[in-house]
Amino acid sequence: MYRVPIVHFIETRLNQNFYPRLMSNLRITTIQTNLQWEAPAANRAMFDAKLASLAGQTDVVVLPEMFTTGFSMNATALAETMDGETLQWMTKHAARLDAVLTGSLIVQENNNYYNRLIWMRPDGSYETYDKRHLFTMAGEHHTYTAGTVRLVTEWRGWRVCPLVCYDLRFPVWARNTEEYDLLIYTANWPAMRAYAWRTLLHARAIENQAYTVGVNHVGKDGKGIPYCGDTMVVEPSGAEILYHKADIEDVHTETLSWEHLQRVRKKLPFLADRDAFEMSE
Repeated sequence: MYRVPIVHFIETRLNQNFYPRLMSNLRITTIQTNLQWEAPAANRAMFDAKLASLAGQTDVVVLPEMFTTGFSMNATALAETMDGETLQWMTKHAARLDAVLTGSLIVQENNNYYNRLIWMRPDGSYETYDKRHLFTMAGEHHTYTAGTVRLVTEWRGWRVCPLVCYDLRFPVWARNTEEYDLLIYTANWPAMRAYAWRTLLHARAIENQAYTVGVNHVGKDGKGIPYCGDTMVVEPSGAEILYHKADIEDVHTETLSWEHLQRVRKKLPFLADRDAFEMSE
């Protein structure tokens, strides 16, 4: 038994009696786009246009990290509450799309600021995940409070683990100990480290035998830092099934095959031999 110095995982099992594991495919939409710096209203309007044609065409829509502002440390001016405009906006679009809408934004709660991912369902219910690994090289840890609980949720028969950007570098945090099927990273990952982004997305898919999705920003932020995108969907054996070209805005919907996922896991049952970890503070 290994002991590692990170906080415990808490698995969310919502309404499993009412939402059984269904052997059906899942449609996931990735939105790779430029973000207007620290301009929530303008970014929501931009996404309005990109989401307009997706109603009934997808099951999950993934937006970049801090999709209303870009990767900003100006939390005092930009933070929203959990009943703020962006949560209302997400509620409206998830209902119209009949799909989950997810991405992270700056949230203030209990006198703390969080880089918080919202998992918004069509019925207006939602779950949250606060980014665990704050990007110390940008001083994110000086502004935001780190999360302590990983989210694993269920949607249309699929078990999903959504994480945020820098979390990608920490494989123990992503370790597939709850039999999830889909791993999602919403990100603002700089172009100068694009090779690491691409390589680690492949690694997370292979080691967890799960579809892995990474959605990244393109263009430059308000500090002049370039982001190349490289949004991708990787299948559980590690092969790319979707790759958004660098530096291009794009919206794409990919169908993930439940049958293929089960076939990979049955043919090569590596997860059965994974190490057991006891998570502690």
